[in-house]
Amino acid sequence: MAGEDGMTGEAAEPGTVRPGGRTARVREAVLRAAEDALTEAGFARLDLTDVARRAGVGKTTVYRRWGTAAGLVADLLQDMADQSVPRTETGTLGGDLRANADLVRRTLTDPRQGPLFKALITAATCDEKAAQALHRFYERRVEEWAPCVEQAVQRGELPAGTDPREVVRAVSAPLYYRLLTTPAPPDEAAATQAAAAAEAAARAGAYVRGSLRGRDAANPPRS
Repeated sequence: MAGEDGMTGEAAEPGTVRPGGRTARVREAVLRAAEDALTEAGFARLDLTDVARRAGVGKTTVYRRWGTAAGLVADLLQDMADQSVPRTETGTLGGDLRANADLVRRTLTDPRQGPLFKALITAATCDEKAAQALHRFYERRVEEWAPCVEQAVQRGELPAGTDPREVVRAVSAPLYYRLLTTPAPPDEAAATQAAAAAEAAARAGAYVRGSLRGRDAANPPRS
């Protein structure tokens, strides 16, 4: 049976339903309101009643559909993953990794996205459901960019057996670390450095899987 705002009366696990029509519009309004609240005040002050007010929907709708602040964060991360920017392909490993680093930098320095990601990371440290959602979000992003590394292996830029996902993670990791541990957000120089460091390590065989490492260290890839 449909409840207020067109939502069904039966609760569903956040992120498992792909609604249409009015239900989709309600979901969109609530998720954007959640973004606003997280950006302004962080996860600790995320309140479903406040989100409902911002979205212009009944609070029972929000509580029934998402249940908790962590459930709302999980669905927001699912939505962000669905709408994330596709990878850039430049034809070279260095170009692709720099494009990835620059995308991360632009996201983390954006006046809205930077505080939002800080809030989402905070949520993941406080709640297991939020943590799982954040892990899924980043796994999707890593999977999106992994083919750039796979193509570099095929072109002979990297040793066979290089783990593409570890290379991608190595690009963004220092930028997130800078975001969380310094007052200054990552700049272009930091992004360039992160990409160059990941590329150099990958070319040296640092990300070759297991038993292939010794073999490929003796046979470095073509430059």
